[in-house]
Amino acid sequence: MVLVLIFALLSGCFLAALVGMLGRRRRIGFGWPFVLSLVFTPLVGLIIVLLSEELPDGQKQGLGCIGGILAFLGLLCLIIFLVVLLGGGALVAAL
Repeated sequence: MVLVLIFALLSGCFLAALVGMLGRRRRIGFGWPFVLSLVFTPLVGLIIVLLSEELPDGQKQGLGCIGGILAFLGLLCLIIFLVVLLGGGALVAAL
């Protein structure tokens, strides 16, 4: 049950990051679609990104500080997931 919850949280964060990446090519940028996708659903964030205005050709917004924070949180979630996965496997093997 815990693994399913962790997988769901990681999947939601991953999809929110993808929606944020799509927002980089629009005026809304990366941050707002990412946060809105986390708070609501990635579908809501995707709709907001698609409704926002596109940037002129050749221009792309960077991730700013959110990119570093996202990378750190992703790595932290991966480590926690692996610890829980390996800890659960050791618990089953002990029984």
